[in-house]
Amino acid sequence: MNDTTITVVGRVATTPVFRELSTGPVTRFRIAVTPRHFDRTRSEWVDGHTNFFTVWARRTLGVNVQSSLSVGEQVIVQGRLKVKDEERGGQHWLSVDIDAHAIGHDLTRGTSAFRRGRPPAQAPLEREPAWESPVEGPGEEADAANGPAADAATDETAEAEATSEASRGARPEPAAVG
Repeated sequence: MNDTTITVVGRVATTPVFRELSTGPVTRFRIAVTPRHFDRTRSEWVDGHTNFFTVWARRTLGVNVQSSLSVGEQVIVQGRLKVKDEERGGQHWLSVDIDAHAIGHDLTRGTSAFRRGRPPAQAPLEREPAWESPVEGPGEEADAANGPAADAATDETAEAEATSEASRGARPEPAAVG
């Protein structure tokens, strides 16, 4: 199949609109792409003609776009180009759409905080068994001599290590970027 795949960099021009259709979720928004060039006679940057594209994001991409993008943000969109030429109400209409494969923030213009979507339901994780065998020999007699107090101290140390590992694995909520 021959498709025209393009990548455009521009600003979100309209608020993303989310709809749940019979074919699945879809989000639609418009992107404004304005080329710039340096005019040597005036020694300044000049804006070219602004092109507008309607971007269609389907399924999971649509859900993520709806909760991630807002008007004015700089984005990169990659997808299939679709040009529609039609007559409506006696008028000639030309629309240029992009059926998006990937959409992301343009990090040359700012920062972004990535959050993973909810993973599919998984089976609960089982605790890993202790693989180390207790050391036998002269050290064993010393541990036995210390009695229950030594066992309690060992339990507290293991609990503190588990808490420390859990806190390292936790990810802080990303700060909003404005």
